[in-house]
Amino acid sequence: MKKIVVICFLYFLQLPVQAQKKDFGNWLMYFGNQKISKKFNWHNEIQCRNYNGLGDVEQLLFRTGIGYNLTPNNNNILMGYAFIHSENYVPNTANKVMVDEHRLFQQFITKQVFGRYNVLHRYRIEERFINTDFKIRCRYLVGFNIPINKKVMEKNAWYVAFYNEVFVNIERPIFDRDRLYGAVGFCFNTFLKLELGVMTQMQETNSRGQFQMAFYNNLPF
Repeated sequence: MKKIVVICFLYFLQLPVQAQKKDFGNWLMYFGNQKISKKFNWHNEIQCRNYNGLGDVEQLLFRTGIGYNLTPNNNNILMGYAFIHSENYVPNTANKVMVDEHRLFQQFITKQVFGRYNVLHRYRIEERFINTDFKIRCRYLVGFNIPINKKVMEKNAWYVAFYNEVFVNIERPIFDRDRLYGAVGFCFNTFLKLELGVMTQMQETNSRGQFQMAFYNNLPF
C-alpha cells in the first residue's frame, strides 16, 4: 500500500512539468488542525501554487486561525488571518508583478455522516487588503469524502473526494470564481491523509486546471 502511494506521488509530480503554463498549474498544500483544548482548535495551512512545474511560483499562501467547537466533532466557528504573495505574469510577456495581500476571515464548518458519505459545508467571509484596495468576499464550499475499501474513514482506507466552492464579491463583479475538485485519497490513520486530484477554476473570462497534492494532519474538532 505504501509503495502505491509513493508511485502515485512521483507520477503526480511529473505531470505538471509536462503541462503548458496556460493549460495546467500545480498546487502543493498542507492543511493542519490541532486541538488546543476540548473547545478550541488551531488551524494552520501552507499552499505553494505554481504555474506549471515546481519553481515557477504563482502564489504562496499562509493561513492560520483559532476555532471554537459549538458541538463536539461537527460544528465549528473560526476566525483567522492569511498572507498571500502572488507573482502575476504581465499579459504577453515573461515579466511578473509581485502583489501581497493581507486577509482576515471568519468561517463556520458543519459536518454530517450519511452511511459511507462524509459531508462538509464551509461558509467563509474574507476581508481582503490588497495594496491600497479593500474588498470583501464570501465563499461557500460543499465537499464529500467516500471510502472505497472500508466502511469508514480509518487507517488504510482509500477514498474519493469531491468539492465545489463558489466565490462571490459584495461589489461588482459579483461572481468571482468557482472551483470544482475531484481526487483520490489514502488514510495513513484516522487523522493523516494524502490526496491527489485535479481542480478546475472557472472565472468570469477564463478557466484553468490545477493538479493538486494535499496532505492533511487533521485531528477531530
